Amino acid sequence: MNVKAALSPDDIARACAEAMWAEDDASKGLGMELVEIGPGFATLAMMVRPDMVNGQRIAHGGFIFTLADSAFAFACNSHNERVVAAQGQITFIKPGKLGDRLIAKAREITRVGRSGIYDVRVTVGEVVIAEFRGHSRVIPGKWLPAQDQ
Repeated sequence: MNVKAALSPDDIARACAEAMWAEDDASKGLGMELVEIGPGFATLAMMVRPDMVNGQRIAHGGFIFTLADSAFAFACNSHNERVVAAQGQITFIKPGKLGDRLIAKAREITRVGRSGIYDVRVTVGEVVIAEFRGHSRVIPGKWLPAQDQ
């Protein structure tokens, strides 16, 4: 039996996310939750805790960026290639507040050769609070053993 044919792109994305999540102390430490994963997309959530608000008493932009960056990372690592960020840019639209559940939905825009572009929308409910664009770069290595692909 061809094991490679047995794993669908969704299966590969889930397995890569599980392998990556097991080692992602930063995302887990901030209380992030992996909500959804698939080939080229990921959704993560995070509650704004008291230690995440700044002197304006709103969510610190660095935490919003980190949530978006983590969603970006899971989306671009969903094809069983090791991928890192080459660049990331965020535009803050509205503030997040203490107690808000932030949702970051990442989606692949393009992936060619070793480069990719991903957009991440961060929302609270239906309200968009930030838009992030990340550029990715494939590095050597795979998430899954060769026999699992």
